[in-house]
Amino acid sequence: MSSPASAGQAGDHEGATVAGATEPSAVVRAAGGIVLRASSSGGWEVALIHRPIHQDWSLPKGKLEPGETAEECALREVLEETGWRCVLGRFAGEVEYLDRRARPKVVEYWLMQPIEGGFPRFDEVDELVWLPVAEGPARLSYEHDRALLASVAGAMEVPGFDFGR
Repeated sequence: MSSPASAGQAGDHEGATVAGATEPSAVVRAAGGIVLRASSSGGWEVALIHRPIHQDWSLPKGKLEPGETAEECALREVLEETGWRCVLGRFAGEVEYLDRRARPKVVEYWLMQPIEGGFPRFDEVDELVWLPVAEGPARLSYEHDRALLASVAGAMEVPGFDFGR
């Protein structure tokens, strides 16, 4: 699967592409998950989160802590933001953009499948929705998230698609 690195849209409060940066600064590293579960009606659903402080819909993600691998960060952040403990699947891609402080940010994503848990509403994330994968991109607030999820949706249509690593 390709690794789309997409720009935020004009006016997108997550920022512009890293290539648009004018000053060198430390890259903010983050990781997250594209959490997928089998739908009761067939097909697959993806978990999307709403962050009230940003008034946006996003994939669960967060910054790496010191000494943490990207895979560990992705699993931790998904658990923190969705309440779901997941099994890690294959690498799904990465996105690059400037964060709110105009720092370059790179977020690596993995496919994940939930194994236990449930959404605990809290201040940082006030809503979680499960949508058919094909409908997910339309709900996401940022073009780079939409492009990544659309890429995953396309790959899932290929016969023999495997979630595994």
